[in-house]
Amino acid sequence: MKIAAVLKKITILVLVLLVPGFLYYLLVSKGKNRYLNLPVYGPKTVLKTTHKVGHNDVPDTLYHSLPDFKLTDQNGNTVTPKTFTNQIFIANFFYTHCQGVCDEINNNINQLAAGYAGSKMVNFVSISVDPERDSTKALKSYANGVKPASAKWLFLRGDTSVVYPLAHNGFLVNALQTGKDNFIYSDKLILIDEDRRIRGYYTGASSKDISKLADEIKVLIKEESLKNDTPLY
Repeated sequence: MKIAAVLKKITILVLVLLVPGFLYYLLVSKGKNRYLNLPVYGPKTVLKTTHKVGHNDVPDTLYHSLPDFKLTDQNGNTVTPKTFTNQIFIANFFYTHCQGVCDEINNNINQLAAGYAGSKMVNFVSISVDPERDSTKALKSYANGVKPASAKWLFLRGDTSVVYPLAHNGFLVNALQTGKDNFIYSDKLILIDEDRRIRGYYTGASSKDISKLADEIKVLIKEESLKNDTPLY
């Protein structure tokens, strides 16, 4: 009985020591990420060219990405895709006269921004759908009221001829004005990678979705770091 008990303890110890290492080998082998990457949203085109995956030729795919844009932040600075070179960002649409659910969404973004305030890679952008009233001065006042936890949370404006097509054709969400004080726009937070591709949609007022986004930001950071051969630790 004593021998059996000792063998049992040894077996348990071996499993404790070996299983984590085995799992690590399955997930990360020879510097290659074996985690499932986040999906890429939007239309895609399968090209005639291929690339090697192991011994197989896999067709190259051209994914949907954001077009060029030029907007202005609450400090009067010009913001373009180059602003986020080698970085990722989380975008949403809003307007400063919005109340109720917008306050809840702002609180959720602020919690996320606080968690990534020290990161050089993560940005947040809130784009106004009401540029007529949301001047640079109005955005500055609004930002002061929100008190962003991170300086990398920008409040942006641009003409509707820029913002609405960017929403529809770039972020693939709704944004339009239906009356003087009526706007239809998405309540989603949209995760964008270094290549301007959409990697996730999350309901801004949903605590479950916000928790999911917090996790998937980490996944995307890891994915981008491995792609760029940037040390994770």
